[in-house]
Amino acid sequence: MKTTFTGITKTSFVRKTALGVASLAFVGGAVAGPVGHAFASPAEHAAPAMTTVAQVTADKPAMDKLIPHGVQGAQSSIDLSKDQLANAKAITETAKKLGMGERGAVIAVATSMQESKLENLGHLGDMNDHDSLGLFQQRPSSGWGSPEQITDPTYASTMFLKGLKQVDGWQDMPLTDAAQKVQVSAFPDAYAQWENQAAHIVQDVWTK
Repeated sequence: MKTTFTGITKTSFVRKTALGVASLAFVGGAVAGPVGHAFASPAEHAAPAMTTVAQVTADKPAMDKLIPHGVQGAQSSIDLSKDQLANAKAITETAKKLGMGERGAVIAVATSMQESKLENLGHLGDMNDHDSLGLFQQRPSSGWGSPEQITDPTYASTMFLKGLKQVDGWQDMPLTDAAQKVQVSAFPDAYAQWENQAAHIVQDVWTK
């Protein structure tokens, strides 16, 4: 069954099973206070060295980390708006905070691309798949959280990634298998088509 909404065509899925996930507290680093410069030497006033293009490129994750097993099947691609890229950035930052690295980010971004095309979707009425919401089309009735929580990109990303973290060996699984363990979709192979674009998105936003 196909469902069309806001210009996006999305495959309607058998929705997810609830995952019992504990809340996570993020701890930020301390910021040092200002340093006095009254007697600073000329060297201390020197302008900081400029970051070269080579250094920036070196900071980006390599494709062998992003796609360690190669892509499966034909790949799809879509043009992304600023909002969609911002949502991909939120997913990537959450993967960093949870210590799930580049691969976790790619799996999460690809999953969101299949579920919502990286759109933070609200309730779509008759066009909605039950009560699915947000970037990952998570369902309040299945225990993923309240509608307000699920439509918060950071919360939704945290819930998906913490679910993925509970999957034994997720790091070594093909992307579509890892995503399916969390999402429990009626079309488990659908996630594979977004792996290439998801990897390039994560590579682009990783250091920004």
